[in-house]
Amino acid sequence: MLENCQSAKERWGGVSEIIDRWLKERQDLLVKYCDLVAKGEFKDCESAVVNFRQFCQLLLDYVSAGHFEVYDQLLEEATEFNDGSGIDLARKLYPQIQENTEMALEFNDAFDKTPEELEEMNTMLTSLSKLGEKLEERFELEDLLIEKLHNIHADQLA
Repeated sequence: MLENCQSAKERWGGVSEIIDRWLKERQDLLVKYCDLVAKGEFKDCESAVVNFRQFCQLLLDYVSAGHFEVYDQLLEEATEFNDGSGIDLARKLYPQIQENTEMALEFNDAFDKTPEELEEMNTMLTSLSKLGEKLEERFELEDLLIEKLHNIHADQLA
């Protein structure tokens, strides 16, 4: 998953400051995700809480940037270039991304409601694994949007 993130950054880096920053946030999110998964189990509750809070903050920042910055920019660009097929693709993919966003928000809410007990923090690792699968799907959808709504117009922007 991290390799795919780096590949996406190499393909689209430098084209747009917003997309570059967003892909950097994606990379930070993935690094924190991998750190959490690699732990396997927490030995103390305080460490677990700190790690999950950091991850959840990165998750919310990433999801928010997509919805409130990147997707708008991509749609604006497609509209500007009268790219009907790109706009249609965005309309098709956006509901899938929105559903994915809901899962990310539910994960964050579940963490906020979880009592700070070590046993329950360790059960969050199972939920984290499921979230990781959904994040991978999300990244694929977002990469497709970037490719079809931004890269196709790169020559026209230059």
